[in-house]
Amino acid sequence: MKQPAMALHVRFRSKLPFEEMVRVLEARAPDFAALDGLIQKYYLHDPQTNEVAGFYLWESADALAAYSKSELRASIAKAYQADGEPRIEAYQVIRSLR
Repeated sequence: MKQPAMALHVRFRSKLPFEEMVRVLEARAPDFAALDGLIQKYYLHDPQTNEVAGFYLWESADALAAYSKSELRASIAKAYQADGEPRIEAYQVIRSLR
C-alpha cells in the first residue's frame, strides 16, 4: 500500500437500521473508489450505539482538502440519516508501521 500523508476520521450516529446503512455504503463505494488521492477507506460500525465511522487514508493534504470541499463529503449526513453533523478529524500521518 502507498504510504499515506493524511488520515481522516468521520464519525456519526445513524438513524438507519444496519442493513440499510450497508446498502447506502455499497451504493456510494464506487464514488469513493474514484476519488483522486484516496488510498483506502475503512467502513466501521459500533452495533451498541449504531455509530458509524469512516477512516480514510490520503496521498496528500491537497487530496484531502479537495474531498473536504466535495458534494460527496457534504452528502454524508443526509445519505446516512445522521443524528446531527458528523464529527470530522484530520491528522497528518507521521509514520506507518508497515
